[in-house]
Amino acid sequence: MLTLLKNGRIVDVNHNEDDQLYDILIEDGVIREVAGNIKVDSEVNVLDIKGKTLMPGLIDCHVHVMASMANLGTNAKLPNAFALFRAIPILRGMLERGFTSVRDAGGADYALAQAVETGLAEGPRLFTSGKALSQTGGHADFRVRLDHGPDNCPCSQYYGAIGRIVDGVDDIRRAIRQEIRQGATQIKIMASGGVSSPNDPIGNLQFSEDEIRAAVAEARQHQTYVMAHAYTAQAIKRAVELGVRTIEHGNLVDDAAASVMAERGAFVVPTLITYEACRTDGAEAGFPPDSLVKNAAVLQKGLDSLEIYKRHKVRMAYGSDLLGTMHQRQSEELMLRTRAFSAYEVICQATSVAAEVLNKTGELGVVAAGAIADLLVVDGDPLKNMGLLGEQGRHLDVIMKQGQLFKNRLAA
Repeated sequence: MLTLLKNGRIVDVNHNEDDQLYDILIEDGVIREVAGNIKVDSEVNVLDIKGKTLMPGLIDCHVHVMASMANLGTNAKLPNAFALFRAIPILRGMLERGFTSVRDAGGADYALAQAVETGLAEGPRLFTSGKALSQTGGHADFRVRLDHGPDNCPCSQYYGAIGRIVDGVDDIRRAIRQEIRQGATQIKIMASGGVSSPNDPIGNLQFSEDEIRAAVAEARQHQTYVMAHAYTAQAIKRAVELGVRTIEHGNLVDDAAASVMAERGAFVVPTLITYEACRTDGAEAGFPPDSLVKNAAVLQKGLDSLEIYKRHKVRMAYGSDLLGTMHQRQSEELMLRTRAFSAYEVICQATSVAAEVLNKTGELGVVAAGAIADLLVVDGDPLKNMGLLGEQGRHLDVIMKQGQLFKNRLAA
């Protein structure tokens, strides 16, 4: 079945403030043609956009769809069935907000990605990391100090856990081979201390240089890459110099670390909204008190980091990193970034740059012939009012994923 979207004003990496109206012809989930006035026969399903904004589906490069509870240590101990069923509304909510693809940064697996792919669950296309890799006492080790249980408890046994504990080069290589065998599309490591974990100060370096080097080499052998949780300038610079491709969070960057990122072509995926959400909603949502203290320490620095990354022209993709009930604030990251970037730049971060992170340039994040038909119709101009991409998808008239209409308010 062919679908024709008529008279749309395109906003994407190739169309900035372009007032021309375009038609988009879609067949078998792929955009076949983008032109001014496409002629078709009567068997085509035609939707007239009437001059509204047509843009690619949004891409979030840092989510945790299994994190249905704000306290990750508690989330990790949920019975598997509970963890899975609690993830279903999180996935659907993301698609309702216009996110048609997401990169899960620890927790979701191939089975969940296939459930979405085959229609068993509604949600965005999932690029999964499997379990993130953490050293003992690292950012995915949620045992409290008096818990002397097995090193890998509760990590790898529970579906709701975001990570697994590995130590040493051989263990890291074995874990990566297991995660990729089980369907991971990229590998996540914890390269510094974090906010939500109980025992690791944010300034800690995690994993030895040999361990990180081995992770990068093993990922490359499987034709993929390593994404690294890292906060401090030292952790960022070290990870990138060892071959890490994307830095997650990166709040405490400095000019020297940003310069190395730009030189090496590394990406940064800031997740500013998670700190703001934890500040305002975290205590009520169940975020641990000690973590709230750490959150305060990185909140303003995260906002300040945008100017540093911008100054060094570090490529930036979109991320949210929300937990529990705070997932609903996913779109607010768009608005936060307009403090340093234009609306057009932020939209590109959440579309074409994010697609580049996923190694899907030309397939996702663009309205062009040959791209997958992940498309949004916005009732208004997000270049003038970024808030139109918020409010839980209220202003989205159409949400199309791979040519299938998930939402359509134009039919009437």
